[in-house]
Amino acid sequence: MARASAAARGFVLDADTAPAVVSLCRRLDGIPLALELAATRVPALGVHGLVARLDDRFRLLATGHRGVPPRQQTLTAMIDWSWELLTGAERAVLRRLAVHADGCTMEAAEAVCAEDDIPSADVLDLVARLVNRSLVVMVDGADGPRYRLLESVAAYCVERLQRAGEYERVRRRHLRHYTGLAERAEPRLYEADQRRWLRRLDSDAANLRAALNAAVRNGDADGALRLVGALAWYWFLRGRLTEAHRSLTAALAVPGEPPGAVPRDHAPDTAGGSGGVSFAALRAKALTWEAVIGFLRGDVAVTDREKLRRAALEAYEDAGDPGGRARAWWILAYAGVDLGDLSTAGELLDRALPAFEALGDRWGTAAALALRAKLAHVRGDLDGLERDGERSARIFGELGERWGQLEAGGWLGALAEMTGDLDRAERLQHDGMRLAEELGLWTEFAGRLGWLGWIALQRGDYARAAESSERSLRLTVEQGHQAGQTFARMGLAFAARRDGRLDIAETHLRDVLDRTPRDAEEPPPYLPMIVTELGFVAEQRGDAAAALALHLRALDLIARFDGTREMTVAVYGLAGALTVAGHHDRAARLLGAGAVALASSSVPLTPLESGDIGRITARIRDALGEERFATESERGTALTPEQIRSLAVISDP
Repeated sequence: MARASAAARGFVLDADTAPAVVSLCRRLDGIPLALELAATRVPALGVHGLVARLDDRFRLLATGHRGVPPRQQTLTAMIDWSWELLTGAERAVLRRLAVHADGCTMEAAEAVCAEDDIPSADVLDLVARLVNRSLVVMVDGADGPRYRLLESVAAYCVERLQRAGEYERVRRRHLRHYTGLAERAEPRLYEADQRRWLRRLDSDAANLRAALNAAVRNGDADGALRLVGALAWYWFLRGRLTEAHRSLTAALAVPGEPPGAVPRDHAPDTAGGSGGVSFAALRAKALTWEAVIGFLRGDVAVTDREKLRRAALEAYEDAGDPGGRARAWWILAYAGVDLGDLSTAGELLDRALPAFEALGDRWGTAAALALRAKLAHVRGDLDGLERDGERSARIFGELGERWGQLEAGGWLGALAEMTGDLDRAERLQHDGMRLAEELGLWTEFAGRLGWLGWIALQRGDYARAAESSERSLRLTVEQGHQAGQTFARMGLAFAARRDGRLDIAETHLRDVLDRTPRDAEEPPPYLPMIVTELGFVAEQRGDAAAALALHLRALDLIARFDGTREMTVAVYGLAGALTVAGHHDRAARLLGAGAVALASSSVPLTPLESGDIGRITARIRDALGEERFATESERGTALTPEQIRSLAVISDP
C-alpha cells in the first residue's frame, strides 16, 4: 500500500481493490522487491490489470529502480542472482521441482528429480540445501513434510527447465509418479485406511490434475485413462462431480490404442496398481464412470441413459476384467436408482451380487447388499430392507470401510424412520454425519443432514427440519449432486406446507417437478410424493379441482411402483379435495377405502402422513356427523380402484 499509494496518487484499499491486492501479495509470495516492482505498474494497469498479467510476471516486472545494484532492479535479475550462487546439482533439482503443482513430498521429489546426473539418494540433501537458501519452502503437515517453490521461482525454473531441454522428460516422470500414486491409492480407498489415503490424494490434487493435463496434451490415451480410472472413486467420495466429468471427458477424447492393447510405459511405481490392465478395460472403466457421473449430475437425457449404459457394458465384453465388470454393474445400478430406473437397476444388481460373491469380493458384496436395501426402501419391503441392510453393515464393519458403514447405516436409519423408531433413526443418521465429517465426504454429510431434516418433520419440529434441509441443499448445490438437491428441496417444501407457508412449499415442489424428466419410462421414486404434496397444497388453498387432478395423477404414478402406503395417502388426499368441493358423502366413502388399503400395508403411516389424514378425517366427520360419517365410511370399504377414481370425478355446477 505504501509503494502503490506513492506511485499512484489517490489509490485506496477498498472493497473493490482489496481482493486484487491480496492476490498480488500471495502470488508474488510476499517478496519485497516483487511487490515494489508491481507497485510501479499500478498507475498504468491498476491492481486488477496487474493480477491479469501475472502469468507473464518477468516481462511485467522488468522495469526497476535506477541507482540500485543490478540484482535489485528487476524480478528476473533478483532470481538470476540467487540462481548463479547454486551448484550445478542444486540448479538441476530446483528446475525439476518446478514441474510440481502446489508442492510435493520428498518421495515425489526423488522420483521426479533423480536422473543420471543426480542419484535418487542425493535428492534429499540437495532439497535441504535449497530450503536453507529460501528457494524451496518446507511445510510440515500431518502427513509429513511437503516442499514447494515460491510461485515466482517456479515460473523462473520452468523457463530454465525448457532451456535445459529437460521439460518433456521430467514431465513424463511426473506423470509416471502420480499415476503410480493414484493407482496405489485406489484399492486403499475401499479399505479401513481410506481416510489417510483420501488426505494423501487431497494433498496432491493439483499434481494429479497437472499430470492428467500433460497426458491429454501429449496424446497419451493410456496414461490419461489410467489416471481417471484410478481417481474416479476418489472424485465420487469427495463429491467432485464437475472435476470428474471434465477429466473423464478429456481422457476419453484422446485417440487411443487398438482394443486389447496393454499399457507400455507407465507401470506404477509400486505394486497394487493397474499396470497390467488392458487398454480395453481402462476404456470400459472410464466409459462407465462417465455415464455414472452424468447420471449423478443430471446431465444425461432420459433417451440417452440406456445407450450410455450399453456402451459401457459392451466395452467390458472383450476387456478380460470380470472384477471391473461387476463393479460397473453395481455403480451403474447405484446411479440409476434415484433416476427411477428401478427395473434396470434391479437387473444390474442381480448380476453384480453373485459375481462379487463368486470373485470373493467382500466389499462388492456389501455394496450390492446396501443398494438392494435402498431398493427395498423404495418398494416398502421392510423385511428385505432389514435383512440386506444388516448384512451389509456387518460386512463393512468387518472390513473397517467407513463409506460402506455410512451407506448401510443410512438405510438402517431409514428403516427405523419408516417403522416409527425416530430415536434410533436420528441416532443412526447422526452417527453417519459424524463419520462423513471425519472423512470429508460432503455428499454423504449432506445426505445425512437431509435425513435429519426429514426426522425433524416427523417430530413436528418444522423450523429444525427447514434448517437441516437448507444446509443440505447448499452443500448439494455446491457439489452438483441432483438427487441430494431433490431430497433437500422436498424437506423444505414439506416443512413449509405444515408451517402454513403454502407459496414457499409450492415453489420448492414445482422446482423439483421442473427438474424431473417427463419422458422417462419409469418415473423417479420421489415423484408420487411430490405430486401428492402439491395436491395437499391445492386442497389447503381451497382449489378442489386442482387437488383432485393432482391426487389422481399421483395414483397413476403409484400404480407403477406398487406402493400401498403411498396409495393410501393419495386416496385420503382425494377425500380432502372432495370435502373442499362439498361432496362430504363421497369423501367419507374414500376414507373407508383408504382405511382398507392402510390395513393391507406392511408399512405404517408416518406421523407426517397421519397428520394430514387426521386433519381431513376430522373435517369430514364434522360435516356429516358421527352416524352418517360411520355409514358412508363403511360403504367405502368395498370400493374397487375403478370406483375410487369414479368417485373423485365431479361435474362443474
